[in-house]
Amino acid sequence: MRRWAEFVLRHRKAVVAFWGIVLIAGALLAGHTTNRLTIDFSLPGQPGTVTAHKIESTFGSGGNTSPYLVTVTMPPGQTITGHEAQVAGVFTAIGGAVPGLRVIDEANTGDKAFRTKDDRTAYALVFYRFNPSPKQHLLTDPVRMVGQHAAPPGATIGVTGHDVLASGGKGTGGPGVLGETFLGAAGALAVLAFVFASFLALLPLVVAAVSILATFVMLLPITYATNVSFIVQYLVALIGLGVAIDYSLLFVTRWREERDRGRDNHEAVVVAMERAGHAVVFSGVTVAIGLLALVVLPVPFMRSMGYGGALIPLASVTTTLTLTPAILGGIGPRVDWPKIRHENRASRAWSRWTAGVVRHRWIAAITALAALFALIGVFFGIKIGLASSASLAKSGPAYETLKTLERGGVPTGALTPMEVLVSTGQAPSTAARLAKVGGVSGAVIASGPAGNRGGQSIVVVIPDSETVNSKSVDVVKRVKSVADGLPGVVGVAGIGAAQIDFLNAVYGNFPLMLTIIALLTYVLLARAFRSLLLPLKAVLLNLVSLAATLGVMVIFWQNGHGSNAIFGIAATGAITFWIPLMVFAFLFGLSMDYEVFILSRIREEHDAGRSTNGAVIEGIGRTGRLVTSAALILFLAFAALASGPGTDLKTLATGLGIGILLDATIVRMLLVPSLVSLFGPWNWILPRWAARPLRVQPSYPHPEQDVPEPKATAAD
Repeated sequence: MRRWAEFVLRHRKAVVAFWGIVLIAGALLAGHTTNRLTIDFSLPGQPGTVTAHKIESTFGSGGNTSPYLVTVTMPPGQTITGHEAQVAGVFTAIGGAVPGLRVIDEANTGDKAFRTKDDRTAYALVFYRFNPSPKQHLLTDPVRMVGQHAAPPGATIGVTGHDVLASGGKGTGGPGVLGETFLGAAGALAVLAFVFASFLALLPLVVAAVSILATFVMLLPITYATNVSFIVQYLVALIGLGVAIDYSLLFVTRWREERDRGRDNHEAVVVAMERAGHAVVFSGVTVAIGLLALVVLPVPFMRSMGYGGALIPLASVTTTLTLTPAILGGIGPRVDWPKIRHENRASRAWSRWTAGVVRHRWIAAITALAALFALIGVFFGIKIGLASSASLAKSGPAYETLKTLERGGVPTGALTPMEVLVSTGQAPSTAARLAKVGGVSGAVIASGPAGNRGGQSIVVVIPDSETVNSKSVDVVKRVKSVADGLPGVVGVAGIGAAQIDFLNAVYGNFPLMLTIIALLTYVLLARAFRSLLLPLKAVLLNLVSLAATLGVMVIFWQNGHGSNAIFGIAATGAITFWIPLMVFAFLFGLSMDYEVFILSRIREEHDAGRSTNGAVIEGIGRTGRLVTSAALILFLAFAALASGPGTDLKTLATGLGIGILLDATIVRMLLVPSLVSLFGPWNWILPRWAARPLRVQPSYPHPEQDVPEPKATAAD
């Protein structure tokens, strides 16, 4: 690392010029990159996805989308009876005027279940073709416009559905990626101003801006090689902001410490590279490992978030270890003005806190573990799926339309019907048999091209309740089980079938993903800490912290104890199927950052001759403010992400934000120091047989002796 620092300092003008070019290129290409991102949650090779693609290719729509529910409500004093032809004309007009729609209603099925009990409202299932563009717009406005034009005098047209409720009836919302990034940056600047108390607070933001735009540049060629999920743009902007600032914060803080110890600027940069640069590299690799592990999952959109997300630590580490020292080596001392805060001594507050934890280590460890395992107990009640319709909207036209249907006796399962693809000759018998499955409200076949094409037909199966989570898809499993034994059945598609496929394909491979992450991280940290015990503790604590975070998400979102008060969103009843994996992949690496920051400094202090307790007190005294500030910056970035559109992004953002705070407080500032103190000399053992393949020096503990609490006097 010393040679790298010397190289950067010798060529600092060229380094700054290079990143200036990258900054300009990123500003020009970022928009083009985001335009190439897609929305695609398909699962290639899975039964539901295969059937959905066959339905879409044969019938032109449906298969992998939940339908719109379009209603015609007659004015007071009038009923659907006597106006059947006019109502049918409305739905026919909608199917003919808006391209790519397939309409299932009473007229083409002969089933009066498509009207409410009071006979005032009729509805149709309107299936549409999936649009993979993140800039897609819902078809609610054209559907409503055509329907209202064709409606009987005085009748009203309503449009609802799972996607309509989720969007509030609109296409998009929130401040957008750029606005969210500025929100996160403003919060980060406030924290950095407190940490540095000088104009140096602007440096990590500059590094972060370059890092984010560099990531978008690197992401562009990947979008030409494969589809990349639209979610990646939010991760690059907001998580990229937090990670790049955290790494630069660590580097700059160590540079200030070396300057305050009397080193000249050149040597301070070199030593910061040797010490903090080493921690930044290992931290970046651990984040990348967690994300690249997503590549083993047989799901394209998860894979794209894996290799797209892995660019974030790559860009952050590269900019931190090149642009940061280049700027510090040139104008660092001039920018560090007015220098109110100094780094020549450990924080008095953090040293006292850690000394108290060390003195009462058994109490601290037991208290922290009790709190974490209580949350883990809640985690075991998690439901994987989609947000329930009750949580998606509490007002608006889509909400009122759904309530009209519910009051009229229409089952909420109409929001998530199953589509069974079957040969036309076997369709009537298949529908009759599936209608008898427990939990099924009805099964219908539309006449004409809406339900029959090319010798194949679609049996639309409507469950009693919406199938939106791992607990409510039992009816789908029963339908699939019965359908598999019927002649002529090709397969079952729909939202429920897709969830079953996802649970089998993704969570069935989760043990493999977990094993890969744990083993690679253990080996990496064993080399970084020169210890067998410390990396094992780090991996286990990360898993405990992640499980506890998911427990908080269950309380906050699934059970609604927080989501309603903060976001005005009712209990979702489930955590969206892809979010737990993303929370795991990102938090495993991000929280490991803090472990690396803390233990690297503790290891450094122990190697300098301190006892285990003394190293813990001094190490956290040096890194406590750094870690909490870094965690706060990331939390603010996630808070900005939570201001974006859609419940799913809010759920992901709050999960990451809560996880970071939980990890940086209970785990890193309470559990880590207490456990390291309890393990004592065992922390520092790396036998020769283990050190040889890691290509590091073996490690053995030196004689322990009590070290009194440091009497630091520097202001925190």
